[in-house]
Amino acid sequence: QVQLVESGGGLVQPGGSLRLSCATSGNILSINSMGWYRQAPGKERELVAAITSGGNTEYADSVKGRFTFSRDNVKNTGHLQMSSLKPEDTAVYYCNAEIRTRERPWARIKVWGQGTLVTVSS
Repeated sequence: QVQLVESGGGLVQPGGSLRLSCATSGNILSINSMGWYRQAPGKERELVAAITSGGNTEYADSVKGRFTFSRDNVKNTGHLQMSSLKPEDTAVYYCNAEIRTRERPWARIKVWGQGTLVTVSS
């Protein structure tokens, strides 16, 4: 069974920084793409950053210049470095990955983590 686990969330003051991590486990053949999403209270889930299968990194306009998404293809982990945090960044952050497994290498599946809460408040 493939699993994604986010970590690194917590309470931080405005202007502070946090580093989120997305660890994967299971019988993974490859990870085609990975992304970070967030859902703020009372709002729909939105894309924060993504690394495509082609290696391109995309960011939401609201986080450009402040967030950096990196991926370790050897360890199959991802990291989201968040700086200059604002109260509006408060949300549950979810990791998502499109994965191929050894059992069904011809198929692609999407896996979600349980999320990690980021609270930006003084």
